[in-house]
Amino acid sequence: MTEPDLIDHLSQHKGLGAAPREELAWLAAHGALRELNTGNILTARGATVEGLFILLSGRIAIFVDRGAGPQKMMEWRGGDVLGLLPYSRLVSPPGDTMAIEPTLILAIHRDHLRDMIRECHDVTAKLVHVMLDRARAFTSSDLQNEKMISLGKLSAGLAHELNNPVAAIERAAALIEDRLDDAGQASRALLASQLTATQLAAVDAVRTACSTPHPTRSPLDAAQYEEAITDWIGDHGLDPAIAEGLLDTSVTIEALDQLAASVDGPALQPVLQWAAAGCSVRAIATEIQDSAMRISGLVTAIKGFTYMDQATVSEPVDLVKGLTNTLTVLKAKARSKSVHVAIHAGPSLPKVRGFAGELNQIWANLLDNAIDAASAHIEVQTALEGQRVAVRIIDDGPGIPEQIRARIFEPFFTTKPVGLGTGLGLDIVRRLVRHNDGEITVESQPGHTEFCVLIPIAEGGTTQP
Repeated sequence: MTEPDLIDHLSQHKGLGAAPREELAWLAAHGALRELNTGNILTARGATVEGLFILLSGRIAIFVDRGAGPQKMMEWRGGDVLGLLPYSRLVSPPGDTMAIEPTLILAIHRDHLRDMIRECHDVTAKLVHVMLDRARAFTSSDLQNEKMISLGKLSAGLAHELNNPVAAIERAAALIEDRLDDAGQASRALLASQLTATQLAAVDAVRTACSTPHPTRSPLDAAQYEEAITDWIGDHGLDPAIAEGLLDTSVTIEALDQLAASVDGPALQPVLQWAAAGCSVRAIATEIQDSAMRISGLVTAIKGFTYMDQATVSEPVDLVKGLTNTLTVLKAKARSKSVHVAIHAGPSLPKVRGFAGELNQIWANLLDNAIDAASAHIEVQTALEGQRVAVRIIDDGPGIPEQIRARIFEPFFTTKPVGLGTGLGLDIVRRLVRHNDGEITVESQPGHTEFCVLIPIAEGGTTQP
């Protein structure tokens, strides 16, 4: 293609065609035509971007691998520009930039960009607008992708958390039918025993003990209690299965002795069976109720955590509630890594002004990283500092090496193995903190890594008790 033909081609370019012809001539004189076949890589991930690329025809896309294989992040067609734009700090792309069909580009080497800015004012202005649009597109894409990755991690933990109470309810529902049958049989035998008022009072004392919450027992105390109940049942020649219904109750050996003193002979067996069956039914009902309340609490927490994008303007936010909800949905991961997380909220903490969903995303990313790094403990501290609330997330892990500490907020920088980290988490955190008019700092040494987020308080916000 001759230089006049190239200038004519550039004049038809969607992005740059309206620029003065002398500026298009400058581009034609200083650029180099390159043809790419399908699959050819223009710039590999991590390589230095050669310069500005004016796409004359064809299609080019950038593919980024965030752990699930290469995914197309952005695509350019004939009439677009890509690569190094004026005033851009781009050094290397986050993925492979590849032709996805036969493509023709005009490449302006990075060494010519300073002269281009000086000689081609209209072209430069158009390219700056392109750079701003591209930054917004990348930011939006990064935020959405990281949000989906975070929700994927949290949904796995939530499924595990929900599975435990659901399994408990299923198990309890299966048991309760058997226990009701036992209670029915024991009731018929009890009626045949024709107990006196004194004997019924002794039976009621055992039944009342069943409905009284028993004190928390240590493993040793529980074993001793089980042994005492089992021995008592054996000493009185009763069915050993009766003991199972009494183990998780407040029934004492003294109460059983009083019962045996009032009800002796063959009547003791059905009486104690009836009492034990009642104890079992109450215990099962309590387990079902506790499991249902746990599910309700998890649903409430996840609803609070996913309070994302509902507010179009910042509003007063209960910061401690957001932290608590976030910790609830991350509890399964912390438990799987044997990490204990404690929240210490400062007294009379006021509400902050921000976007609740974005703040929860901040806490989720920081806590998720802390759980990965911690040896055994994470502490979350909140305190009022002037007109801002400080949230400190502290882990006892090995710390962040000094040589990489300055890079941890860079996009796509990660120290995690391939497939386990996108390198976007802390970059997203910093963007969201700034969007909420906040500030984030980090201090790290072996055994103590502390991320501190400062968020402005809401004007006239009420204090949290």
